[in-house]
Amino acid sequence: MKPLIILVTGATAGIGRHAALTLAKRGHHVFATGRRKDALETLKKEAGSAKLDTLVLDVTDKDSIETARREIDRITKNHGLDAIVNNVGWGLVGPLEEISDAELREQFETNVFGLMSVTRTFVGKMRDRGFGRVVNISSIGGRVTFPMMGAYHATKYAVEALSNALRMELGAFGIGVSLIEPGVIKTEFGDVALKAVSRYENGAYGAIVRHAEEMNARFQATGVGPEHTTNAIIRALESRRPRARYVAPRRAAIVFALFGLIPTLWMDAILRGVMRLNKKYLLGEGEAPAGA
Repeated sequence: MKPLIILVTGATAGIGRHAALTLAKRGHHVFATGRRKDALETLKKEAGSAKLDTLVLDVTDKDSIETARREIDRITKNHGLDAIVNNVGWGLVGPLEEISDAELREQFETNVFGLMSVTRTFVGKMRDRGFGRVVNISSIGGRVTFPMMGAYHATKYAVEALSNALRMELGAFGIGVSLIEPGVIKTEFGDVALKAVSRYENGAYGAIVRHAEEMNARFQATGVGPEHTTNAIIRALESRRPRARYVAPRRAAIVFALFGLIPTLWMDAILRGVMRLNKKYLLGEGEAPAGA
């Protein structure tokens, strides 16, 4: 496949940063975007002679997206993009009962509406040429749900549904749409997600919140590097016939198998145990359940 002109959102850290650098070093022309100008400048230096341009982009700001589009058209001499990697996203951790409407909307603005705004803005030229790729970074949390992350999961379920529809609609014009479903990846994601969780310490779920960092450390211990997601992104971009979904790492598919095999009531009980969702424990009347 000839080199592609690729937009990567959320390229200042983690999955997006690793993907942007790797794709550029593979010979593609990458537009790496994000909100942190200093991080983008560092990324540009690290790319060296690879063809990587950086643009400040806030996916929740239509003017910012339009400015990026004009700059990309200028640099590519009005060719535009061949591919989009919709990676930007963040996770809101907390009990749904106590998450405000404003917080929930903010989560959707970035993870769902921002993704669609970027896609709408750039996909037209791909459709006109009869070729393109859209790669949406979802999560195993787009198909299974864990307590205390309901808001984040809701956005990823939405990304899954939107991607399924886009795959069929844009496929008619030669545009492949793929989902990447990462498991636990060792990035800044977990630490960022936990930054604001302390505001729920005095609520009904305070006993869990106070142990959030401990539980995050346990999950992170099972994680793998971002190269697993990058490899999946490369396959989605460069394959002649990209798959609808790529799980990264592949062994994370075990999670889907377990949720499919174990009865829902049993799985609920297992997850409540792992997350210490025990009434006596939450009320401070007992120790954490055994094995939690």
